[in-house]
Amino acid sequence: MKTDVLDVKFDGLTMHEALERAEALMDRSEREEGAPAPYIVTPNPEIVWLCRKNPDLARAVSAAALTLPDGIGIIYGAKILKTPLPERVAGFDFAMGLLARLAARGKSVFLLGAKPGVAEMAAEKLLSTHPGLVIAGTQDGYFQEDEPVLEKINVAAPDLLLVCLGAPKQELFMEKNAARLNVGLMIGLGGSLDVLSGTVQRAPEGWRRANLEWLYRLLKQPSRIGRMMRLPLFLLAVLWRRIVKK
Repeated sequence: MKTDVLDVKFDGLTMHEALERAEALMDRSEREEGAPAPYIVTPNPEIVWLCRKNPDLARAVSAAALTLPDGIGIIYGAKILKTPLPERVAGFDFAMGLLARLAARGKSVFLLGAKPGVAEMAAEKLLSTHPGLVIAGTQDGYFQEDEPVLEKINVAAPDLLLVCLGAPKQELFMEKNAARLNVGLMIGLGGSLDVLSGTVQRAPEGWRRANLEWLYRLLKQPSRIGRMMRLPLFLLAVLWRRIVKK
């Protein structure tokens, strides 16, 4: 069942249910021949707000096989609109859970995004924490043409492709190339490779439990204040939608 939050339709799934669905989507034997590779998006309030301004991004998000609520603001927004979602499915935690499942089955992942060298560092960290995982390949996000990257990915033919290019680039990349990629599943994950590599520190667990990861990131990177201003705009838009619906 889909939950509409400012015209972005989220899947009402728990983390466990989302992981089960992702594994099913990854199974290429169940896919019709010639069907595009499925992809998963994990919008936070900032991405939802961008969808209102960018119709191409809105289209790419709507075409995803799964749309998971990454930010706590999405959970609050759905609650305000009287259409609550089961829980927040943080994109990073979701990806880590899926990678653990892949490692247990000897499956492969391709890491795409971040600055040169970061994906390789992330791959090393993943191999140390998930020994059964196969790293099919890596590619930084500083490419000008899609074609060489698509060829590199298709030769690797990974079960999972992590597309960490930031919004809206990653969503547009997945939508545009879904029919041309030989992968099991794609997930758009923003700056996750920076965290996986250790280049950027994730908020401590206490901050995450308190749903204050956004504040921790702002304190660490004050330059994000412009982006963070989209959160109050998002909440105001949700409140207005609630009033109009009444």
